Amino acid sequence: MRRLNSSLSDTALEWVMPYLDDPGDRSSVSLVCKKWHQIDALTRKHVTVATCYSTSPVRLRSRFPNLESLKIKGKPRAAMFDLVPEDWGGRAEPWIREISDSFHCLKFLHLRRMIVTDDDLGMLTRGRNHMLQVLKLDKCSGFSTNGLLEVARSCRFLRNLFLEESKISDTRNGWIRELALNNSVLEVLNFYMTDLNVNIQDLELLARNCRSLVSLKVSECEILYLDNFFRAAEMIKEFGGGSFNQVGEGNIYENVHFPPSLSALGLIFLSRHNMSAIFPCAASLKQLDLQYTCLDMEDHCQLIQRFPSLEVLEVTNIIGDRGLEVVAQHCRKLRRLRVEWDDDQVPLHEHVMVSQRGLSAIARGCPDLEYLAVYVSDISNEALECFGTYSKNLHDFRLVLLDKQEKITDLPLDNGVAALLQGCQKIRRFALYLRHGGLTDVGLGYIGRHGTNIKWLLLGYVGQTDAGLLELSRGCPSLLKLEMRGCFFSMRALALAVTNLVSLRYIWVQGCMPSGQGNDLLLMARPFWNVEIIPTRQPVPEFARTAEEGAEQPAQVLAYYALDGRRTDFAGTVITS
Repeated sequence: MRRLNSSLSDTALEWVMPYLDDPGDRSSVSLVCKKWHQIDALTRKHVTVATCYSTSPVRLRSRFPNLESLKIKGKPRAAMFDLVPEDWGGRAEPWIREISDSFHCLKFLHLRRMIVTDDDLGMLTRGRNHMLQVLKLDKCSGFSTNGLLEVARSCRFLRNLFLEESKISDTRNGWIRELALNNSVLEVLNFYMTDLNVNIQDLELLARNCRSLVSLKVSECEILYLDNFFRAAEMIKEFGGGSFNQVGEGNIYENVHFPPSLSALGLIFLSRHNMSAIFPCAASLKQLDLQYTCLDMEDHCQLIQRFPSLEVLEVTNIIGDRGLEVVAQHCRKLRRLRVEWDDDQVPLHEHVMVSQRGLSAIARGCPDLEYLAVYVSDISNEALECFGTYSKNLHDFRLVLLDKQEKITDLPLDNGVAALLQGCQKIRRFALYLRHGGLTDVGLGYIGRHGTNIKWLLLGYVGQTDAGLLELSRGCPSLLKLEMRGCFFSMRALALAVTNLVSLRYIWVQGCMPSGQGNDLLLMARPFWNVEIIPTRQPVPEFARTAEEGAEQPAQVLAYYALDGRRTDFAGTVITS
């Protein structure tokens, strides 16, 4: 009877396991017994490899032979800010070789911050062209439109081709035309924020042949010439990359009609003279990206009040506190808000600030807010307390305090951070990039105490002594990924903190201070734990755009779990494996 019950339990588990989507739940179940471990291996459909060197392609394939979806991250996130050397690594070739030969069920591939060559894309298309439905090359580099031409000609069942913010060499070989001629099921094409050329006729052909196209984001294209495309793309819901560059008497864009199905719009250029061109679709838009427009604060105020259905808004700090107050008043359904820093426009709008005034209005006016990433010129404890009181759905909070303003209203932010984390129990991702004195050791202790559910934590220029970091490390039981810059804790404290953070799988630090005999990082040594040291770097003066980029880059420490031990293509130092 016991054996029969076990058999029934295993059979039921095989039916239930595919519905367990959370990786943590999956991992817990797989540890119960060998049988459950085997069922997890056979039924797992998606895996995210947080660091491309944390395991090998062969090991992953043998562990999960039936994977349908795979996401692989290469260079550390700091590489987006030119903080990681170009030769750090992150080549996709070993992974693509194994994927092409052995991952027989794979349909979805997402590579992020990796080096991908045209040969890699050729290998991938030869091995997976009949199966591949989604290919995302996210912030990748090393390839050209010749590689994309191979993809366009071979992958006839591709539904999503995502290339946003990748560095791609344009050979002007008509790859979009080939994609339109060889693929009739494409739903998403995204090469937003790249340097790729746009051919209007190719886009029109794409719209006519791919009737299921719902999202197109291009590098930059004059809206005036897209009328035929919009008429053909009847199902389009998202469009990005349009620009309103033409200025003349009257409304020269009156013949451009956006599809009635459009709900998301991202613009590369828009001025006050042409704002009225997007008014007809304002009521139905749920997503709006104005980061790259040339609107001033008053323009933002006049425009945004016409978008009552907005759920996602991306702008720059030129919007100012007044603009955020308009958002809070008119966009009550807002779920995601991103306020970036615009270096180019700041000299023209130095009087414009995003501060506690605008953020407090957002907290009170947008009760459904889930995501906030913002650069501020001033901030107070009271504003953070407002989010703790009103933003109960907030799960991702990122705040950067600019160093342009000398006088700050209310530092340190210890009490505000405590109130924020106590009130927003759903926060999983938390970033706080301040200045020295912005958060004391007490505040770090509050993060440890109240950050029970935080899985990713970014800290910049916070804390006073090693005691603060150690106090934080006694909490945060769910923390998987920790990134720190400019905090200048000692290496000994860093190592001890890592040993305290039992769930930690990855840490990146720039600016540690040596202590003791210089071997303090050995205190964090454990099986399968790689520690890489990237030495201090001297900048190349002619490539430095700011004073910070022209300064010496302090040494970095990168540590992560690696099942296959020390990697051989790293030019720095690996002190333990």
